[in-house]
Amino acid sequence: MRVVPGEWTASVVRFVGRHREPVVVQTLRSAAAATIAYVVALRVSPESAPLTAPLTALLVVQVTLYATIKTGIRRVNSVVAGVVIAIGFSVLVGLTWWSLGLIILASLAVGHLVRVSEFVPEVAISAMLVLGVTRVGDTAWARVLETVVGAVVGLTFNLLLAPPVWVEAAGESIEDLARRVRQLMLRMGEEAAGRTPVDHATARLHEARRLDHDIVEVDAALQQAEDSLRLNPRVREGLLHRVVLRTGLDTLEICTVVLRVLARSLTDLAKERDPEPLFAPETGAALERLLSEIADAVVSFAVLVTTDVSVSAESAETRLATELRAATATRDKLAQLLLAEIQQDAAQWQLHGAVLTEVNRILDELDTEHRSRRLLEELDRCTREERERMPRLTRLRKYLKRVRVPGRNREAVSRRSM
Repeated sequence: MRVVPGEWTASVVRFVGRHREPVVVQTLRSAAAATIAYVVALRVSPESAPLTAPLTALLVVQVTLYATIKTGIRRVNSVVAGVVIAIGFSVLVGLTWWSLGLIILASLAVGHLVRVSEFVPEVAISAMLVLGVTRVGDTAWARVLETVVGAVVGLTFNLLLAPPVWVEAAGESIEDLARRVRQLMLRMGEEAAGRTPVDHATARLHEARRLDHDIVEVDAALQQAEDSLRLNPRVREGLLHRVVLRTGLDTLEICTVVLRVLARSLTDLAKERDPEPLFAPETGAALERLLSEIADAVVSFAVLVTTDVSVSAESAETRLATELRAATATRDKLAQLLLAEIQQDAAQWQLHGAVLTEVNRILDELDTEHRSRRLLEELDRCTREERERMPRLTRLRKYLKRVRVPGRNREAVSRRSM
């Protein structure tokens, strides 16, 4: 198959155009750092092929600066611990089948003691590689040197070429989750307005349960964004960004849980009333309209928490407040209709009450005043924990921020959260 030059160029342009995506950034940064580390190690290491240096750089260079520093320190500690263990064993017993078992056991135990986290196996790997060579002393220290070179190159690479801040990617994930919630709410509302077969209601319940997997993926993207905000000189209000996004995701997670309970109630109601409609025509239409209004409010809420303090954020806030007022009015009408149905036939009054309770809970979670209060409480809690954990760093930050206007954080919080 022949590649047309124009198509190849277009593919390269599209690849470069996606330079802000985590996978592309990680690939390019890791390859460049590993190559530079190998070139440096060739000049300082006595080994002819110092592959430990590029391997270390490959593992040390992460998407965020915070993860790079944390990973680099842990990896250097793991390699040094493994080399020291190998030197001790080589002096005492040498390499046999039983000494290999002992060195693996000792290395894994030491790895947990020195708290190298995910690099515990690296302690045993380093020990085995060093123990298996003839010139233990030279190879051991060469491996330590190569590891240090790789870690330093990886860290320097991220310091000189600051990694991107992944707030935008996390925001897109949160908005995508909100749109999936909206689509499910719209389908549930359409089916609730008519005769809903039990298998259709059950299918909506399974869709609501699958949202848990989406929450896990969004949480991973948000964790990456939080790491990218730490120790990043380009970010002024890193804590504020982290708290706004985290509390926003927490609210959406609560909404998905309540939505799953609502789907369960509608499924049980479909089983009880099959083959009749779930509600009277007017009540079903009111529930469909209410779920549609709440679905739009969920998306507006996600846009609000992922938008910077600007005209866009203000418009998102206004839109959310308008949609919540409309949903509240529809909720009141639905409550009256459900009460009238219960007075005529109280057979399913528990399920009717559960439906009303669950939509009330979602509206309460999306309420602007509720979110502002929760956001300020979370910000105060995180600030207090950080101050207690690192008192010296806190005092240094206060000293550096004296020239800045007091109360800026709280004003920004008020504008971001409503």
